Amino acid sequence: VQLVESGGGLVQPGGSLRLSCVASGFTFSGYGMSWYRQAPGKERELVAGISSGGSSTYYADSVKGRFAISRDNAKNTVYLQMSSLQPEDTAVYYCYRSGNSWGQGTQVTVSS
Repeated sequence: VQLVESGGGLVQPGGSLRLSCVASGFTFSGYGMSWYRQAPGKERELVAGISSGGSSTYYADSVKGRFAISRDNAKNTVYLQMSSLQPEDTAVYYCYRSGNSWGQGTQVTVSS
């Protein structure tokens, strides 16, 4: 199992970013996928999840209405579209597949 995130960076408050996670080594369409984040000094938290077919999604209260998770099973990729970003969204964002499979993470920094 390999999960490779990309798309992080530095953005001003109110800005947007789209994270991508490309998966390999397993049948991507057979698994739900999630995004987690970990801010400095804090525990890793679940941000959003999506079912294997994409019909069902979950969002943490802190990101509802601002973030959108989606997937393209033909590309083995899950996305996290982040809008109206705030400094408290600053964290390392991780792609996750059940069975304790994690990506290496991508840093998102929201600062003016």
